[in-house]
Amino acid sequence: MKNRRSGFLIMKNMLSLVGDLYPLMILAVFIGSLGHLCASFVTIFAGFGLLAIIKGANFYFFIKVILSIAVFRGIFHYIEQYLNHYLAFKILAKIRHLVFKKMRKLAPAKLCTKERGKLISLITSDVELLEVFYAHTISPIAIAICYMIFMLIFISRLSIYQAGLAFLAYLSIGCIIPLYIGKLNKDLGLLSRNKTGELNSFVLERIRNLYEVKQFKLKEETKEKLIEKSRALKEVDYKINKIKSLQEALTTGLVLLSSLAMLILSIYLYKKQIIGLYAIILASLSILSSFGPFIALANLGNFLAFSLASADRLLDLLEESPIVEENLEDRQGEDFIKANIKNISFAYKNEEIIKDFSLPIEKGKILGLYGKSGCGKSTILRLLMRFWDVDKGEISINDDNIKNIPSKNLRKMQSLLAQDTYIFNISIEDNIRLAKLDATKEEIIEASKKASIHDFIVSLPNSYKSLAGEVGSGLSAGERQRIGVARAFLHDSELMLFDEPTSNLDILNEIIILKSIKESSKDKTILLVSHSLSSLSIADQKIKVGDRRKS
Repeated sequence: MKNRRSGFLIMKNMLSLVGDLYPLMILAVFIGSLGHLCASFVTIFAGFGLLAIIKGANFYFFIKVILSIAVFRGIFHYIEQYLNHYLAFKILAKIRHLVFKKMRKLAPAKLCTKERGKLISLITSDVELLEVFYAHTISPIAIAICYMIFMLIFISRLSIYQAGLAFLAYLSIGCIIPLYIGKLNKDLGLLSRNKTGELNSFVLERIRNLYEVKQFKLKEETKEKLIEKSRALKEVDYKINKIKSLQEALTTGLVLLSSLAMLILSIYLYKKQIIGLYAIILASLSILSSFGPFIALANLGNFLAFSLASADRLLDLLEESPIVEENLEDRQGEDFIKANIKNISFAYKNEEIIKDFSLPIEKGKILGLYGKSGCGKSTILRLLMRFWDVDKGEISINDDNIKNIPSKNLRKMQSLLAQDTYIFNISIEDNIRLAKLDATKEEIIEASKKASIHDFIVSLPNSYKSLAGEVGSGLSAGERQRIGVARAFLHDSELMLFDEPTSNLDILNEIIILKSIKESSKDKTILLVSHSLSSLSIADQKIKVGDRRKS
């Protein structure tokens, strides 16, 4: 289990992302401080006006001053909020860029896990929650400190005793309460974000497999699990809301108590002839009107726990080491001649999947891999693509360990058709073009014909320009799979890796695709994983994974 970061360390790391936006942050703090001072001095000047009117001063002068200060208060508040949110969303855009940059480094191994819902929660709601930190935490803390210094100097001119009481009140509301509430919320904030991630993962999984849920009558089971996970999240949120109510009660109570204490202290000092009557009025009005910045800090204890929990999860991702270090060397690519899998062993999460497996791969051959589920057939293809590195043994291409081959050259040399074909909500033509961005329309049509999908595409109202729908919702499983096959043919690599390429196809389409694969093997090398004996009929050699017997 990883060591938890302290709140201070999390905030320090998040502040490091501000970068060259610090001048704007300082400006926001300065203007925000002026805005809060204007809010307080509306009340304080009203007190001055009352004292002056008693002595016969011009009433309208103070009305004009108070109205002017109120107008400036509105202007300063608007500018402060604008700057804070401008900063926050600029930084969030930067964080999203860093997250996706990191995801590219961690992929594809990271995306092979079953925690996609947690990743989606992290890069959407977790990043959004950081807005609380950047827009409603940094500036308010700095503003409260600047504001407190000014107000303490002002009140100390009336009496050092009154200033001391004001300091204790500010410290209690702006520091002690948020620290106490933050401590209560510390574990709950992270637990809430994790429960949210689990709920998102579950919902995403069931939506993606809605057909199976209906087919196997899993509706009630899904409903029960959804209620269970929702209740678990609700219980955590209920505890958080109880703590929020406690914070609001403590804050309101301390504001009233501090104001009353200031009045009592001022009357006592007046009776002792330490201060005059004006000091009673001004000190009471000053403290009564000065709690705004500190109440904002007190409220942070409720929201900051979520923000820090989100930041902690985000930092985990940004600091995560890639399972495989990409080879970024820039050198000329080579033609595929041969590959060799030699005595490899591989374990995933301490579960051994492949042990002492060897397989020479010759150019121009079709090799068929078969075996029971979970024996490592698909894993072998991914190890060839270097999704992971083997624990023992070696995989080489052209007698060169694949670790030494630049990643871009390796990707260009290989193409993988996985069991799950992801379809984007763009045109079918652009979905196929993903395999080769500079492909011509003729090349796309040729690849589609090889994949036996061309006739279906041209039957659509907009032909190749037809939208595929979100996650390929407008297509059947077989159509999605054939688009994946078309991508593989369009990529036109020298080493083609097919993982169950015909599992969702009828016999006619299977025959057409297998014929295309067979014809492609004249100048390419193909590894074909399948449970179907008919699919393996085109293989020059069949290898049973698990006992390494050849047939």
